[in-house]
Parts: sequence; C-alpha cells; structure tokens
Amino acid sequence: MVQFPPPAVSLDGLHRRFGDVVALDDMSWSAAPASVTALLGPNGAGKTTAIECAVGLQQPDEGVVRVLGDDPWHAQAQHRARVGVMLQSGGLPNGTRPMRLLRHLASLYAAPADVVALAATLGIDRFDRTTIRRLSGGQKQRVALAAALVGRPEVVFLDEPTAGLDPHARLDVYDLVTRLRDEGTTVVVSTHSFEEAQRLADHLVIVSEGRTVAQGPVGEVVGRGSLEDVYFDLTRRVRQ
Repeated sequence: MVQFPPPAVSLDGLHRRFGDVVALDDMSWSAAPASVTALLGPNGAGKTTAIECAVGLQQPDEGVVRVLGDDPWHAQAQHRARVGVMLQSGGLPNGTRPMRLLRHLASLYAAPADVVALAATLGIDRFDRTTIRRLSGGQKQRVALAAALVGRPEVVFLDEPTAGLDPHARLDVYDLVTRLRDEGTTVVVSTHSFEEAQRLADHLVIVSEGRTVAQGPVGEVVGRGSLEDVYFDLTRRVRQ
C-alpha cells in the first residue's frame, strides 16, 4: 500500500466573518510537501484571508488550520521560523535600504539564505542605494519576496507575488518559485492570473465567494477544456 506524506498545509472547514461580510465560507484545501499550489480566484474571493489564517495573522471563527502539522495561531517561535510569507500589503520599513533590511532579517535565522545571491537573483542589488520609501511598486515587490525567502522556509506563502512586475521580472519570479519547489520547499501562490497558475502549479485550488469550488492536479481540474473556461464556469455557478 502506497503511503503518502501528510499535507504541508491543510485548511478544513474555515469560516471567517468581518461583521456582515463573509470572507471564508467553509473553505477547505491542502498543499502537498515540495510542491507549488496555486490559489486561483477573483479579488475578494478569500485568498488573502486564507493565507493570513494559515500564517497565524488571523484566527478563523470556525475550522482547523495545520501548517507543518501545527496550528499556526498557537505555534511557537521555532515553528514560525519554518514558514515564510509575502503579503500584498508589504509591511516593509520605509526608511531603510533593501540590503540592510535583508541582512538584518537574515541575522534572525540560524541558517539563512545567501543574501547577496538572493538579491542578485531578484535584481535588488541594482537599486540598493534607494530607500524602500522611494522604490517603485515592482521593486518593493521584489524586496518583499526576498524578505519572505531569506530564512529559507520549509513552507512559503506568496500573495500575488508578481503584481506590478514587468515581464522580465515576472519570469525571474517564476524561475525562483520553480527552483524552490525543486529544492523541497512547499510554495502556496495566490493569483488571479491563468498564465501564472498554469505555469507554476502542480496543484490548483479555485476559490470564489470564500469557498473552494475545485482542487486537484492542474490536468485533472482543467480536463480537456481550458483553464479559463473551467474557471468562469465554476465561479459563475457559485455566484448564481
């Protein structure tokens, strides 16, 4: 009998409300170890809320979250050091320069990534003399991505990591995500880009209105149709 490893990330029956707004409505999905899971859905579908619950920034009203076997809301520091996250909001300190920030973050980990190599991969070394406050949106995205990866996490959540990037930088991020997966990292990427989901994902989760409407290997979810057709059909049904 084949033994499959437990999922690196699992969300089971998550509910999250903000007043009258339902952000998560019985959402369930999982991410296998050493794989790329794409969380695909429109703006407001609950992707960011799900990620924030998975990294312990929000506590669901109902349901169970497990990341590397632990509840992130009650996790200890050792567990948090194994998880990286890049959020849409960034949260970068405006007054410092990128390399200084990354070196500081690296100093907080026992075995950090090579900061110089990481910065070179993302092109951060080309604008290091500029403070974060004065960076363009795409440049800030690169710094936020590096900050999520500098601790060499076992699981990393990337919330729309290529938003605002030019085509060349987007391809650099795709290559980096693929390399992380090949090195054994579990990557969860939220996106509303069909190209990004198809290019990166081993496993696809389609969400709409706070619910999971489909999940599985990309080929199984899409079948013989196109991802766009399947996506619009599934999300239309939820809205009806």
